[in-house]
Amino acid sequence: MGGPSAEREVSLSSGRACAAALREHGYENVVEVDAGPDLPVVLAQLAPDVVLNCLHGRWGEDGCVQGLLEWMAIPYSHSGVMASAVAMDKQRSKDVFRAAGLPVVDSMIVDADAVRAGHVMLPPYVVKPNNEGSSVGVYLVDVENNGPPQLGPEMPQSVMVETFAPGRELTTSVMGGRALTVTDIHTTGWYDYDAKYKEGGSSHVVPADVPQEIFDLCMSYAVQAHDALGCKGVSRTDFRWDEARGTEGLILLETNTQPGMTATSLTPEQAQAVGISFPQLCAWMVEDASCAR
Repeated sequence: MGGPSAEREVSLSSGRACAAALREHGYENVVEVDAGPDLPVVLAQLAPDVVLNCLHGRWGEDGCVQGLLEWMAIPYSHSGVMASAVAMDKQRSKDVFRAAGLPVVDSMIVDADAVRAGHVMLPPYVVKPNNEGSSVGVYLVDVENNGPPQLGPEMPQSVMVETFAPGRELTTSVMGGRALTVTDIHTTGWYDYDAKYKEGGSSHVVPADVPQEIFDLCMSYAVQAHDALGCKGVSRTDFRWDEARGTEGLILLETNTQPGMTATSLTPEQAQAVGISFPQLCAWMVEDASCAR
């Protein structure tokens, strides 16, 4: 847990919650490791039976730590090297989804200075890092903004620009190849970092009160996305649904290979909704762990 990414604090929360849940379930030797540059040495000294990967963002979710664990032959949770790397690269994952026939919006990788200089796409559009999660560094450029976005210094030199998909925020978790349920996420504004992780930042309707055909499509698309990327263990796929367009208005945004496991996180809430307690979910991820994922 932890690590050096922009999602460090969320990862620490996920790790603490999962460690407590595993102890509650009966695991006696649960060690919490804040991942740093000495991680290979720490792991060699601990010689763990299993690593429950609660890292989020770069280095922990993009195939890097997965490669280290493969090299050390330590079984670990969630997706393997390739699936993690592709899912974290938003543009490449869109290419995979598109090839699988899943609905995505148009997008491009552009130099950040070009985005600051002028509109590279007709508004409304979204600008985001190509390889971060948790809505870190996301800019929504609406028609009313007039000028191009003044991206902050935290943004990388190359960014993704994608057509804005209007509508409701829906999400579906997949556990071992099975879709759990659909959540409708309600916020007062953009579903940003604060809305995701701060108390009261958003409210969740589980299961989502949407037409059955939309519910079924979310469940189906989430499994298809999980399989197309080659994910393992638990993943979560996010959608936007424009009600006025019916089934044509359902757009797949991205798949998270390391869903949050905090008190406000969506995947534990969905598991609970289908009768899987948080300790049971964490235990399942541990027992599901392997190498060569």
